[in-house]
Amino acid sequence: MNIYGVIAIFNYEMARMKRTLIQSIVAPVVTTSLYFVVFGAAIGSRIQQVEGVSYGAFIVPGLVMLSLLTNSISNASFGIYFPKFSGTVYEMLSAPISAMEVVLGYVGAAATKSVILAMIILATAGVFIDLEIRHPVLMLLFVFLTATSFSLFGFILGIWADNFEKLSVVPTLLITPLVFLGGSFYSTEMLPPIWQTIALMNPVLYLVSGLRWSFYEISEVNVLVSLSCIGVFTCLCLLVIAIIFRTGYRLRA
Repeated sequence: MNIYGVIAIFNYEMARMKRTLIQSIVAPVVTTSLYFVVFGAAIGSRIQQVEGVSYGAFIVPGLVMLSLLTNSISNASFGIYFPKFSGTVYEMLSAPISAMEVVLGYVGAAATKSVILAMIILATAGVFIDLEIRHPVLMLLFVFLTATSFSLFGFILGIWADNFEKLSVVPTLLITPLVFLGGSFYSTEMLPPIWQTIALMNPVLYLVSGLRWSFYEISEVNVLVSLSCIGVFTCLCLLVIAIIFRTGYRLRA
């Protein structure tokens, strides 16, 4: 393995985070604070507890998942799109570095940045509420797997997109609505039976539910089902990326 090539790509991508420090760190802190003011104070004053957990604490896993999904996709997609946009992707393809090593560098950096932001959001949440994590190892596993799988998805999106508009279509029109409809800020048990059934078709529900179980041991679906969903999605993304590099889809002129 060309470990130096992987490290070079990883360090280059991590350097972008340092250059946009305010956007990378201050923005999620402010956004998380606003969520707690709006949802925690306004709605929390009417909904004291959800399944035995205070409403402010209940929404923390949803906030973390929202950050993980959106940042993982945007970091990875922009990371691979800019070499395509500038033409430097051809230098990378001709360099003595394999497709696996390219993916490891870009996806590893995107996932690392997303995990850092998730930890910042958790720290911010701890300022507003008494945060309880009953299974910290499982929580970290969920955070890491989710960041990795959706960074892989973002990598695919970055290769598929041929303009900046397409880069924002999926996070804006697909991921964010799925997160809000996936039980991030409410329990699906509050919904009528028909909507509970429909909610189970939302893949994000399984991610939020599994992460929430690691916090409070409450979930809409079994935690093993949640882990299985992440595993299957990761394998599918790896398969698509392997096909992309084998066929040169959207990589070759």
